[in-house]
Amino acid sequence: MSKIGYIRVSTEHQETARQQEIMDSYQVDRIFSEKVSGANADRPQLRAMLDYVREGDTLCIESISRLGRSTKDLLSIIETLTEKGVTLVSHKENIDTDTPSGKFMLTVFAALSQLEREQLKQRQREGIEIAKAQGKYTGRKPIEIDWTKFGQLYGEWKSKNITGRDFMRRMGLSANTFYRRVREYEAEHGITEPVPA
Repeated sequence: MSKIGYIRVSTEHQETARQQEIMDSYQVDRIFSEKVSGANADRPQLRAMLDYVREGDTLCIESISRLGRSTKDLLSIIETLTEKGVTLVSHKENIDTDTPSGKFMLTVFAALSQLEREQLKQRQREGIEIAKAQGKYTGRKPIEIDWTKFGQLYGEWKSKNITGRDFMRRMGLSANTFYRRVREYEAEHGITEPVPA
């Protein structure tokens, strides 16, 4: 079990001394430090730190804003730490996820993450509805089927000359679409035999 520090400042000109002092007070075993904007999701030292930490480790930061500027990024990082069993300690916000109040904060973060996902889905649904109303959204185009080829392959499939997987591959269909088209074909041709596996 190690104490890991993560230090970040936004520009090359900013100093890390204050954050370094905080890390010293926590007596961290290793520090990951970088000078890059929090808005930048591609942060090499952040990635390296997230790869390095293990279950039972404690991550120490000066403040939550050091991890990420956007709520989405922040929640994603906290989710990763939680899944890995890493305790998060933030100096400024006085958060320690090993304590009852810290665990409560994690619950709040998880709820916010869920809310953000639901809101994104809702906005997508609303956008589709608006586009439909304006005649700009037609949904996914149906897959065009060469029914002559389908019929030939269907015969080979029924007589067990080819497998269902071969049939799907040669028609370029997913399993769901394939079985749906088989049902359509059989209904159209009055076939009631059970579909082979």
